[in-house]
Amino acid sequence: MRTLAIANMEVGSVWMRLVRVRGGAPSVFLMKPSAVSSSSKTTRTIRYKNHLSTFFPSSNPPPITFLSPVSPTRRPLSTATCSPQIPLATIEDYCSDAGGGDNINVLPKKGSRVLLKGMSFTELQQWVRSHAFRPGQALMLWKRLYGDDIWAHCTDELEGLNKDFKKMLSEHAEFRALSLKDILTSSDGTRKILFMLDDGLVIETVVIPCNRGRTTVCVSSQVGCAMNCQFCYTGRMGLKRHLTAAEIVEQAVFARRLLSSEVGSITNVVFMGMGEPLHNVENVIKAANIMVHEQGLHFSPRKVTVSTSGLVPQLKQFLNESNCALAVSLNATTDEVRNWIMPINRKYKLGLLIETLREELHFKNNYKVLFEYVMLAGVNDSFDDAKRLIGLVQGIPCKINLISFNPHCGSQFTPTTDEKMIEFRNILAGAGCTVFLRLSRGDDQMAACGQLGNPGAIQAPLLRVPEKFQTAINASI
Repeated sequence: MRTLAIANMEVGSVWMRLVRVRGGAPSVFLMKPSAVSSSSKTTRTIRYKNHLSTFFPSSNPPPITFLSPVSPTRRPLSTATCSPQIPLATIEDYCSDAGGGDNINVLPKKGSRVLLKGMSFTELQQWVRSHAFRPGQALMLWKRLYGDDIWAHCTDELEGLNKDFKKMLSEHAEFRALSLKDILTSSDGTRKILFMLDDGLVIETVVIPCNRGRTTVCVSSQVGCAMNCQFCYTGRMGLKRHLTAAEIVEQAVFARRLLSSEVGSITNVVFMGMGEPLHNVENVIKAANIMVHEQGLHFSPRKVTVSTSGLVPQLKQFLNESNCALAVSLNATTDEVRNWIMPINRKYKLGLLIETLREELHFKNNYKVLFEYVMLAGVNDSFDDAKRLIGLVQGIPCKINLISFNPHCGSQFTPTTDEKMIEFRNILAGAGCTVFLRLSRGDDQMAACGQLGNPGAIQAPLLRVPEKFQTAINASI
């Protein structure tokens, strides 16, 4: 078989190698862009015009084969189409990064436009290439979306970018996934930001300044929540829907854009707003990865914390796929109590949750899980609870946050007194646990832990109080 002609052809940013051989049908090979070097253009190079007829005038289009990069300087042209050593690749290989899953044909959309903040950096690069622009333009865009103190919301804020590139963005891309509805300021400086979604639903984000140079943004991952934790106001809403990765990421972008000049640099992200993050695990992992990208928002992975009520399979997935920190909302030391106040425990028992953490953390180096423990008067704050908690966390690299319960109209609990919280803390610390007291922030604007959301007329049910706790509950009513 003898090669008659060969050419490199560019379709958008996708290079094709076209080969015609004597005695055989013409063939087209789709290559990754990196496969085409300047030296390869020593062969006859043409731009894609008038479809394949530019090179193959035949009315029958040639078959297409997908190839991994092949360097023409290493392989004689006469064997480029018939060597059995050339590895075949799928279209998924072309469209995906090394980890897989980023497909330019399945991009986040807002109407007919692509949502920029819903794309990973790899997806953004591929999308930019598909519009015939250099990958370097993708990096410049990424930095203006997330870095350089720009946090761009429109093409007018994209200084330094190619004019034609900006025109393409204005025609095909959408910058914003959220609309600002209101900002409420608490007496302690905490801000609650209300965002309107495209479907009219509202989510809440909280920015918590700290006089130690750390400011935290608390982002939501769902509209409402399906877990129905009995102490949580968001749980009264039930689940309306998951948030997209773009809707999650933009909460952090908006927080920096709106409030950095007032509260200083926002250094930490916690997924502890509305919703159960690991119930929306794919979008949460993707959003967290965007937040920690070193050319973008550049949060430290150890300063991005994702909280869960204890969805065991998704917890495993998160620990395997993300380097961000994990918080587990524990809140009880027995199945009896946890079945009541956190119904997810009926599916994933306390023992299974704890044992899963022990097993999974063996594979993580220098990694500590954060246990959250909301203290409810007469329910989970006894000294026996403190001793059981010590036993539960033994052997698990961890920190413990004791959280003061924040009352709301959808709950029947009351907070543990400050004095008893300190005594509880001292028992844990005396056993060698690393433990902190987390006091309420923003509760006068319903911005504190467990107070977010607006349940409306139809609410998730309150569960039957176990008989042994009825006295404590009745005393709080």
